[in-house]
Amino acid sequence: MPIRIPDQLPAQDVLLGENIFTMDSDRAANQDIRPLEVGILNLMPNKIETEVQILRLLSNTPLQINVDLIRIDNQAPKNTPQSHMDAFYHDFSQVAGKKYDGLIITGAPLAHLDYENVKYWDTMTTILEWAQRHVQSTLYLCWAAHAAMYHFYGIQRRLRDEKFSGVYEHKVLDPNNELLRGFDPLFYAPHSRYGHIDVDQYNSVEGLNVVAQSDTVGAYVVASEDKRMVFVTGHPEYDPETLHDEFVRDTEAGQSPAVPLNYYPDDDPAQSPLVRWRSHGSLLFTNWLNYYVYQTTPYDLEQLAAKAQPTR
Repeated sequence: MPIRIPDQLPAQDVLLGENIFTMDSDRAANQDIRPLEVGILNLMPNKIETEVQILRLLSNTPLQINVDLIRIDNQAPKNTPQSHMDAFYHDFSQVAGKKYDGLIITGAPLAHLDYENVKYWDTMTTILEWAQRHVQSTLYLCWAAHAAMYHFYGIQRRLRDEKFSGVYEHKVLDPNNELLRGFDPLFYAPHSRYGHIDVDQYNSVEGLNVVAQSDTVGAYVVASEDKRMVFVTGHPEYDPETLHDEFVRDTEAGQSPAVPLNYYPDDDPAQSPLVRWRSHGSLLFTNWLNYYVYQTTPYDLEQLAAKAQPTR
């Protein structure tokens, strides 16, 4: 599938090595179609790893997509060279006047901070409000999903003493929802979070529907009826080794983390992870792009209507 990403972005070589078709700027300019415009607000410390994970999931569609990588501040990110940020990322101020078919806001390692104590919270709320006027459909992942629920609906997450870490079984609640088209009735997805919002809190918001959930970790996919907002509480984008890397990192930091559940065979970290979530992760992103973005967005993005502001 033709996904256009910035020339020389390291993710390009990784994706080509996986036989995923990427397109350079010159070839994209000669396509006689209107590509989808998708922004990625990357809040993760390891930007390059997250870029590859998300771009891989965006690639499984015949639609041409132009991707803008967006940064929330100018602070040098942990685990990512400043030169990479300067070469490939846009400051939010540079794209604030643009309209997008879709926006993805990633998770962030901010579990134990109150939202108002996050150093970029003011900018975050500005972007959340901006997306209501400038984006057809926004996909919020993990921390971003909880942050958006707090900002728009005043629903505060609860911090658990023990982290949800592992690969959990989920069930489809609404098989007719297009986000879940092609899903098996039961499927697996990774989670890595302390924050939690009860299912009944999501269901208390008019216009929001929990469409997939786990008996263990609660709501997984929550969608607005107008398709303008999708909240995903887990990490469908995770690579096979991501949970392992987090477990090793936390162990070496002396945090004594629990072994990620249902991830290693027999829950034995000495064994290679059992990967059983990637097909559904790919399908979730493909369905979002097709049914929540492409099928609903105006051809002329200047005609994008402002979403009515959620009320608390």
